[in-house]
Parts: sequence; structure tokens; C-alpha cells
Amino acid sequence: MAARKRLGDLLQEADLVTADQVNDALENKRGGQKLGDALLERGYITERQLIEVLEFQLGIPHVSLYQYPIDEQVLGYVPKEVAQQNSIMPLKKRDNVLVLAMKDPMDYYIIDDLEMATGLSISPVIAEKDDILYAINKYYFKNEAEWTVEYTGDDDEAPVVRLLDQFLNSGIQLRASDIHIDPQETDVRIRYRIDGRLQTETIIQKQMQNALTARIKILADMDITQTRLPQDGRIKMTIGGTPVDMRISCLPTVHGEKVVIRILDLNRAIMQLSELNFSQNNHTKYRQLITQPSGLVLLTGPTGSGKSSTLYASLNYLNKEHVNIITVEDPVEYQLTGINQVQVNSAVGLTFANGLRSILRQDPNIIMVGEIRDQETAEIAIRASLTGHLVFSTLHTNSAIDTVPRLIDMGVEPYLVVSALNGVVAQRLVRAICRDCKTEREPTKMEKEIFAKNGLDADCIYYGNGCSSCHQRGYRGRLAVHEVLPVDDTIKSMLLDNQSMATIQNYAKEQGMLFLMQDGLEKVKTGLTTMEEIMQVSISL
Repeated sequence: MAARKRLGDLLQEADLVTADQVNDALENKRGGQKLGDALLERGYITERQLIEVLEFQLGIPHVSLYQYPIDEQVLGYVPKEVAQQNSIMPLKKRDNVLVLAMKDPMDYYIIDDLEMATGLSISPVIAEKDDILYAINKYYFKNEAEWTVEYTGDDDEAPVVRLLDQFLNSGIQLRASDIHIDPQETDVRIRYRIDGRLQTETIIQKQMQNALTARIKILADMDITQTRLPQDGRIKMTIGGTPVDMRISCLPTVHGEKVVIRILDLNRAIMQLSELNFSQNNHTKYRQLITQPSGLVLLTGPTGSGKSSTLYASLNYLNKEHVNIITVEDPVEYQLTGINQVQVNSAVGLTFANGLRSILRQDPNIIMVGEIRDQETAEIAIRASLTGHLVFSTLHTNSAIDTVPRLIDMGVEPYLVVSALNGVVAQRLVRAICRDCKTEREPTKMEKEIFAKNGLDADCIYYGNGCSSCHQRGYRGRLAVHEVLPVDDTIKSMLLDNQSMATIQNYAKEQGMLFLMQDGLEKVKTGLTTMEEIMQVSISL
């Protein structure tokens, strides 16, 4: 085996990271998190760079498990739980040597443990973490989708239990935000929403449907006898070492109950303001908005545009000992230490409006209302912001400038809206180009015209070519594009004078406001996303 070196030293020798970056990752990594994962999470290196360094410096080969012929006879040497926890996968046995795919071939503890447990010599090879987890799900759970329901309720390793474990493990590994269990006439489709796109992962037999739904309902503390009305529930558990909060929704359809599992990865839950992909200009403007002592700050955009992440990051930034922050949400997605969060419960009369009224008697400094849905909530939020409170909320509008007419349409007096509003942020989520297969290309004539129309130019743009890191998709993860509209005294005067939205838009443009399309094109130029993704944002405007 190669001399036992430290990863931080190897990466510094290869000029991929600085000593300061290594120290930052070491000081801020989560308990039990490895240095490589902490560096990847902070964007200091890519997984491909990490693998190339380990391959070159340690002389350990890199393998792609995408179509690797794994010998299923060797699975017995490594228990499934050990494989999942350590991101390792046994591949084959040669004489007295077990070839083991590892995300971290410098994890000498697991190598030593396995050599003692198996009596074999371990020969490590390097593979991407996602590749390994994909192989674990594929081989350790092999053929379980074909099983029929022949189990007793007290058999803990029943097929349906293992099948649900497989779906949840795959969902976490693929970074899915939702798992859809869709009953059809003759089978059941399992679809994952990955980076905003639904894709069919597997199809299971129809006779598994009722047992699978019942298993989910039991875990979510729902009524398993009620199959004709929609139900909601929640499951908190640790999957493959990752703490996960899941929101469950059951909906009766003609072919049985459709179940959607929303996965909230608690490790990735609360972001910092610096992680929200704001451009430098927008970041400065937004920080000025949220550090005002009072007033209303609104976030707008369709469902699934990352509004909640921005709100939580903002509250996290403002969360200090001397500040009383109270939220009223439906539902409470992530629980924040030091913040008082109220869950809306319409069944007992705890609506947004009632919750907000009660909050005002709790001496708050900062209030977050999950969503303004009606005139009553809008008026209370606005009056709260006019009486010395900083109020955050969300609204469904297409752009930042459309927000004021939307509030007035709800029946709120224009002078109240104008007096209260500090500013509005509109945002959308787009898929990010995979950093490991980012490829440069020349923009087409039409694309150059789009850049020119928005006052920009670009000599080259980028796309993802597809690699094992992104499962050949060319994209990995998502990022936000924004427009930030601070409502200054001039805009307030224009609104009170009933000037057109086009006039206000022109004024905002003169003040240097970047609209969604322009912010998106800037991110295309810098290689963060593709032209195709930004064009979809523009269509929705």
C-alpha cells in the first residue's frame, strides 16, 4: 500500500487548494464529516479534481461503476449498512485480494477493519460517491422490485420495508427533492424529481401498491384505514447517515392513492446569504433591505423557486440573541434554533391572519409570514411593518414590479402598500452545469442577439457534456437567478401618482436594476448555467 499521506497535504501539493481553504474546511466541517466532503461542499474543489489527485499521487486507479461488471458473489464480504455508511462497494475477488471501490481510498480505518473481518487483502480503487451509492442500490437491493407481497406484519425485513428503504436511499443519493409513487392501472411508477425535473426511476408490480402505501402511512402516523380522502403527514429519520425530514401527501386517484414524499435534507437545510447565488450588486442591495429596522420585504416567484431557502437564510443571518424572531408558516419546513415557529392549523382556526395577530402580542422584532394569501393577512402584515416591525413574506407574482398591483388587487389601500414596502425580490431556480464536464462553445447568432438586446455580450458560453458525476445529464444541482427591487422614495411617489408599471420599470433600469433575464445571462456568461435554462425563465415572465 502507498505511504499513508494526508489529503490536505496532497491537495496543497497539487496546487488545488490553499492552506487557508483546508483550515477553513477543517474548522467548519460538520461532526464526523470528512475533509474531502467539506472541501467539495464549499466549492474549493470538484469531485473529478479530487479523484485525479488521489489517482496520480497514490497510484490508485479510478473506475467508473456505470457499466462495471460487479461480481455479486463478493457482496457478502461487506454488509449493506457498512457499504452505505462508508461509500464503499466490493467489486470482485482475485485469489486472496478483494477489490473495493472507495470514495476515499485514504480511509485506512475501514480498510484495516475489512481486512480483519474478511481475512482478505483489500485492494482499493477510486470511484465517485454517486457511482458507489448507485451501485449499492442496484446490487444490494437487486430484484426486490420484482417481489410479491408475501410477508407477515411483524417481519421487519419484509420486502415492502426493504423496498421503501431502497427508494428513500436512492432519493437521497440522487439528491431528489420529491419521490412520486404513481399508481397506474396495471403497475406503479416510482418517479424522482431531480434538479426540478421528474424522471421515472423504476416500475413495481401492482400488488405491492397497498402494502407500500400502508407502510408509508404507518411511518407518517396517518390513518391507514382512510383511503378516500387526502392526508398529510411527516416522517423524521436518518437514511444512510443523513438526517432527513420528509413531508408525505396522499391523494386518492382512480387507480389508488398517489403518494408524494418531499425530502428535506437537514444537512443542506439552512444556507448562508453568501450561498444564495446573488450577484455582488444584488447581494449588497438585499442585505440593505433586510437590515432595515422595520418595513415589509417580499419574495415572489412560482412554487418551487427557492423562496423558502432565501427566507430561512435571511432569518438565519438576522438571528441574534437580542432579537425576537417569530414565524407563522404552512408548513414549518425547517426548524431553526432560537426562532419561534408557529404552524398554521386551519382545522382549529389557526390561520395566517389569526397567527399573525397573536404574534404581534409577543413583542417581536422580526416576523416572517409564510405566504400572503388574502386581503386580511396582507393588511395585518402591512400594518405590522408600519408599527416598527421588520416583516418578511412571499407572494405569487411573475416579477418584482408586478407585486404592488397584486397587493392593491387584493384590496389593500395603495397608500398602505407604498408606505410599508421596503423592497421585493423575484427569483427562479435553474439547473447548474456540472463542474466536472463543463464544456465551452461559441454562442449562436440568435444567442448573441439575445445578449445584445439585454446590453451584454459573450464570446463563449458553456454546457455540460455529460459524465459519471452527473449521470450523463450535464447538470448537477440548481442555482437561483434574481431581481432585487428596492422601493425608494422616487418609486413610492410614482406609485402614489398612479404612474404605469412600464415607467417604474424604466426608472428601476436606470438605477442599475438587473432583471431576471439579465441576471440569468450574466450567470450563463460565467459558466454557471446554460442558455436553455435561462430561456425557460424568460418564457415564464
